[in-house]
Amino acid sequence: MILNKVKFTAPNNDDFHKELRKRVNSYFKEKNLSKYANINMVVKSIFMISLYLVPFILILTALETSWLIILMWVLMGFGMSGIGLSIMHDANHSAYSKNKYVNMFMGKMIWLVGGSDVNWRIQHNVLHHTFTNVDEMDEDIDIGGLMRFSPNQELKRAHRFQHVYAWFLYGMMTVMWATSKDYSQYARYKKKDLLKTQGITGTQFLITLIITKTIYLAFTLALPLFVSSMPWWATLLCFLLMHFIAGLTLAGIFQPAHVVPPSTFEVASPKGEIELDWAANQLMNTANFAPKARVFSWYVGGLNYQIEHHLFPNVCHVHYRKISSIVRDTAFEYNLPYYSYKTFYDALSGHAKMLHKLGTEKDAPAIH
Repeated sequence: MILNKVKFTAPNNDDFHKELRKRVNSYFKEKNLSKYANINMVVKSIFMISLYLVPFILILTALETSWLIILMWVLMGFGMSGIGLSIMHDANHSAYSKNKYVNMFMGKMIWLVGGSDVNWRIQHNVLHHTFTNVDEMDEDIDIGGLMRFSPNQELKRAHRFQHVYAWFLYGMMTVMWATSKDYSQYARYKKKDLLKTQGITGTQFLITLIITKTIYLAFTLALPLFVSSMPWWATLLCFLLMHFIAGLTLAGIFQPAHVVPPSTFEVASPKGEIELDWAANQLMNTANFAPKARVFSWYVGGLNYQIEHHLFPNVCHVHYRKISSIVRDTAFEYNLPYYSYKTFYDALSGHAKMLHKLGTEKDAPAIH
């Protein structure tokens, strides 16, 4: 479907979102708080970047013991996902700073991990956040038939095993970023005229992709292949291990927030109408998890509070825990759901059960 042809058509239900915005704005005003990053966010940013770059420098300059080198690649994997979850995510939502140049700079941290900030904003901000779990609009639930993430998608024979092989594919996610995915997205978004949402031409974007991908692979893979004391094949395996850790971590945070049993997976009518309002769709297709796990929440960039993130994507994640009670209470007042799993394990288990259900039940109900 064409982006500007799909609309949420229940504006009368927008009272909830208006009241919620009013209450959250009042919270920040009364507490005299900025909605952007604070000193804790700055410290976290330094930590995550260091967790990625310091082990890499040690691999190139100081370490010769194989198990220590492998450990450094493992740490880089967690640093890589930490940069994605806790830095570039907020920045590309313009939530890191009120200064657009700071957001631009921090958003391009995704280059360090082999991704594209332009493609990410289109897939995540424009498509996923606008049309969360909407069939044919949200690319997060459409990976070309390899997996079935929605009851509205075709059920294939291989899908009966997707609750098993999903975790391997998740681990390969950032490998695909670094190699082929961004190029295929470039071609698709150019064809769909979505590059204009980012103020960039197809030629500019393609040149940027080629340069950033080449530099990334040259420094992160080719340089260690020549400099590291480990054999070339071991270095290659370590590079893939780093990416597997990052990919599995990122998918493990995002997927249990949307592809879970309570999700409704809306479908636009032939006229492009979705019979909900935008905020209600967010609540019906998003779930929180592990709200009391402070250290976990710190590492994953507050994205265990996915409901708050989806309703207030321009608010820095350091504030999500504090505003979550406002969001929950307001949702209940308007008879809207507020899904929250007690632990991360519960959320992963719910996601695995949903994968099994979608992979085995052909007649799972489609929502219209």
